Amino acid sequence: MGEIKVSPDYNWFRSTVPLKKIIVDDDDSKVWSLYDAGPRSIRCPLIFLPPVSGTADVFFQQILALSGWGYRVIALQYPVYWDIFEFCDGFRKLLDHLQLDKVHLFGASLGGFLAQKFAEYTHKSPRVQSLILCNSFSDTSIFNQTWTANSFWLMPAFMLKKIVLGNFASGPVDPEMADGIDFMVDRLESLGQSELASRLTLNCQNSYVEPHKIRDIPVTIMDVFDQSALSTEAKEEMYKLYPNARRAHLKTGGNFPYLCRSAEVNLYVQIHLLQFHGTRYAAIDPSMVSAEELEVQKANLQASSDQEQA
Repeated sequence: MGEIKVSPDYNWFRSTVPLKKIIVDDDDSKVWSLYDAGPRSIRCPLIFLPPVSGTADVFFQQILALSGWGYRVIALQYPVYWDIFEFCDGFRKLLDHLQLDKVHLFGASLGGFLAQKFAEYTHKSPRVQSLILCNSFSDTSIFNQTWTANSFWLMPAFMLKKIVLGNFASGPVDPEMADGIDFMVDRLESLGQSELASRLTLNCQNSYVEPHKIRDIPVTIMDVFDQSALSTEAKEEMYKLYPNARRAHLKTGGNFPYLCRSAEVNLYVQIHLLQFHGTRYAAIDPSMVSAEELEVQKANLQASSDQEQA
């Protein structure tokens, strides 16, 4: 593989947004890594959860753009957790540590599945205000690897990386997508054996979302029409699970649209968050919201209620 092409935006991001490391469990080896950008006065930020191969900085383009527009955004990198319940308990403790009662979650692939499971886990005392699910899934059985989930911890790192790389696009792609894939391969190389093994275990151990527990949460489903690791059946299942969800379709973007189609992704994120402007769950600094945007929001809400009554 050739030299990784690093964008000037990424270098700027690394030089301006500090990486924080936080421990919330009794086990000191479980370290959350995160970038927190935008106004700290916002108490309901948007939190990004990466895929199996990702680190917190794969969302650098969303962090730079959205924080520049006045949103508070946080991108996470998980510690090593071997089951969903353990992850959810750790994530709840992290939100407590950050003094965040409710949050919006953007989850990519595994990150989207974990976001749904966390919303389900906290449904009696809700911590999730809304969900943006990018190339995500609701049932791990779609990967047909539930029988191997308990053996990932035994596999050497090179074998685990080979499994993950098998889901990356292999055919001809445009330059932006090629750069995105190269970037993700580089991020994958930075992950250790236990990080990869634990994420693959979470991705493949037998688990599914219970929709009745999270049906009242506003959802946007973001997916691509070109080649991705997600099957058509998995996408259809998500549409069935969330019949009232907004749909954000990208014509192209592959597995990592937040890298190679960042302008479109950022726009869909803004459209999703617009419904919370002017409320206590706004992820944006009120002074950054124009009166015109609020009027548009009121008109949208009015149109939606009129349609429901019709």
